[in-house]
Amino acid sequence: MIIRDIADCGHERVIDRSLLCELLHPDKVSGAGSLGCSIAHAIVPPGESTLPHILGRSTELYYILSGTGEMHIGFEHGEVHPGQIILIPPGARQYIRNTGPGDLVFLCIVAPKWQADDEVLVS
Repeated sequence: MIIRDIADCGHERVIDRSLLCELLHPDKVSGAGSLGCSIAHAIVPPGESTLPHILGRSTELYYILSGTGEMHIGFEHGEVHPGQIILIPPGARQYIRNTGPGDLVFLCIVAPKWQADDEVLVS
């Protein structure tokens, strides 16, 4: 059995400038090696946005837990709020902007698992 607690997982600034905690990654959590995805907890503070980036091979899902924001995928954008899930296809330029007064908090599910060499910052 694997149980991970967000309280035990420190957040750090990552390449897209979000604050990220890898909750469940098959390469980093003992016993999760057969998992076909990775799951991270992300925070974008008020007034901030992630940097535009692309995941070349992986599909990404954002599930909004709290806060409000504006999601940008390719040439489209839309308002997001708690309870919504966003599908980001491989190769799509994407970023999310916090439009609310508090933290924008969401889960990032990446399949296949997130790998550093798959993520590229773009302008």
